[in-house]
Amino acid sequence: TRVILVRHGISTYNVLKRVQGHCDESTLTDEGREAARKVGLALQGLQLNAVYSSPLKRAKETAQLIVGTLGDAVFSPSAIQFTDNLKEINLALWEGMPFDEVREKFPEAYEIWRDRPHELKMEISTPDGTVELLPVPALHDQAKNFWQDVLPNHAGQTILVVAHSGINRALINTAVGLSPEHYHSFYQSNCGISVLNFSGALGEPVQMESINLTAHMGKPLPGFRPGQQGPRFLLVRHGETDWNRQKKFQGQIDVPLNDQGRFQSQQACAFLRDVEIDRAVTSPMLRPKETAEIILQKHPDVTLEEDARLCEISHGLWEGKLEEEIRAIYPEELTQWQLAPETVQMPEGENLQQVWDRAIVAWDDIVSSTVVEGDRIPTVLVVAHDAINKAILCHLVGWGPDQFWKFKQGNGAVTVIDYPKGASGPPMIQSLNITSHLSDSVLDKTAAGAL
Repeated sequence: TRVILVRHGISTYNVLKRVQGHCDESTLTDEGREAARKVGLALQGLQLNAVYSSPLKRAKETAQLIVGTLGDAVFSPSAIQFTDNLKEINLALWEGMPFDEVREKFPEAYEIWRDRPHELKMEISTPDGTVELLPVPALHDQAKNFWQDVLPNHAGQTILVVAHSGINRALINTAVGLSPEHYHSFYQSNCGISVLNFSGALGEPVQMESINLTAHMGKPLPGFRPGQQGPRFLLVRHGETDWNRQKKFQGQIDVPLNDQGRFQSQQACAFLRDVEIDRAVTSPMLRPKETAEIILQKHPDVTLEEDARLCEISHGLWEGKLEEEIRAIYPEELTQWQLAPETVQMPEGENLQQVWDRAIVAWDDIVSSTVVEGDRIPTVLVVAHDAINKAILCHLVGWGPDQFWKFKQGNGAVTVIDYPKGASGPPMIQSLNITSHLSDSVLDKTAAGAL
């Protein structure tokens, strides 16, 4: 089941910087309506089997505008299904208040909300008396209820879900098995698009194809967080090679880009041409190095650094072989690689823990050695490989090699990672696997590759 997940357009309370939550006084602005129509344009060509929306005005109108832009031939606005399971987080005591006022009146609680939102507690009145509410854990339970209710009805289908920042984060987290402690791991921009691929019911394998795409709104990358103190990293997978196209295992055989891979790199160069890049690091292998060099054509003052710890996984005796050739010789190991990759030792090659050990040390060294001077936030380009990028992304949310398949990394894709509280603070994945510069689709159309 493919799920297209969208946050509502910018609202009146977003502009006023007021807490929204369950409050239904906030409505879309003209800018928010125009962004919703742009989402509709971006989704044209997709056949939707169902549309679900929060009933709150700002999300409801966003869903209606998206569907209206698609046209009745694709989906009728009257068929949108509204569910309270997609309502925004319940912040009852704060709703309608400016964030500055919340910070002033509830300084301790606001600090918890900012740094440890899963620990925030609120006492609210009900007909049965006063009860203690844990808003973020409650929101995760609500998200689980949504998936459990909806997924069984849409096996093999594509559905659109329109909701809010908080519940969208909870939907992503519960889909992939992350706890409420990860509430801030993934950002959701107004009218940002995310794509999740479910293999079955909640609890079965899920792939994050992309998170928080914003290029359809004329914003290639999400903006920096207010008050951001730490650096931004653009994690890029190399462009296509002939072996990606043929689905051969490459590993550490130094296969160069093919013509399509060079074209993808040129497209990434154009996509990032207006981004100020301060530093660039690459795996020394031919395919990422050439990708990085092409991207840096628009940034001639940046020196390209090489780090051998970013080299692709060594597949050992599998390298240079097609999947069917490997299955003929190593049938059990290949099945294990597809189902439980953390258990596989590549013959005369590496296992994923060895990849983790070197890739994470390299990443942490790059992050810690990136200097922030004054108020200017540096942006660092890092170009590597499928397995390396997945190891880094898993590390950012506290996962080990057993979660290797959760992240998609297309050839030439860009992922945006910020450190809002500084290099020693927790990272936030602002956008994952952006491939909109490579095709006219919000879906990743790049070669599947051996991995």
